[in-house]
Amino acid sequence: MNNKKQDKTIMNEDIRVPQVRCNVDGGETLGVISTDEAMKIANDMGLDLVLIAPTANPPVAKIMNYGKFKYQEEKKVKEQRKKQTKVEIKEIKLSVKIAENDVSYKVKHAREFIEEGKHVKFRVFLRGREMAHPEAAKEVLERIWPMVEDIGMMDQPPRLEGRYYNMQVIPQRDDKKK
Repeated sequence: MNNKKQDKTIMNEDIRVPQVRCNVDGGETLGVISTDEAMKIANDMGLDLVLIAPTANPPVAKIMNYGKFKYQEEKKVKEQRKKQTKVEIKEIKLSVKIAENDVSYKVKHAREFIEEGKHVKFRVFLRGREMAHPEAAKEVLERIWPMVEDIGMMDQPPRLEGRYYNMQVIPQRDDKKK
């Protein structure tokens, strides 16, 4: 009974209006009747009287199995959550002075992530005096791009953000693959 108060649904004895436009779950319309009469019909059927549109004139109430209704609503919400896709972004950090074999090692991991359907963000950190020449970081990213362009699309071209030069690569959609 505590849950019914928390979800703000007005039902059964909590309905304080003299008349309601009453419907039965399943489509039958009873028309405008007194709330007491609607409650009696609901009790005879073993169902709940639920206020659907309290601001209407007269308010609209429906005779239904409220527990079953709530259960079906929760099931719909869970099903929608299952269908949502969560985008995972993997971050790969590089430096301006990165060796060629380190680049190929990091690109190998990036390719694995992209093939799994994850987004990859390449970040080149600029230390101290490297900030005076950010184009060196951009060159590192431009060296990496040809190594992943066959399986990915550039979502975000290389650009400077604070002390980082970033580039984001996302997996190619099936309709874009060659």
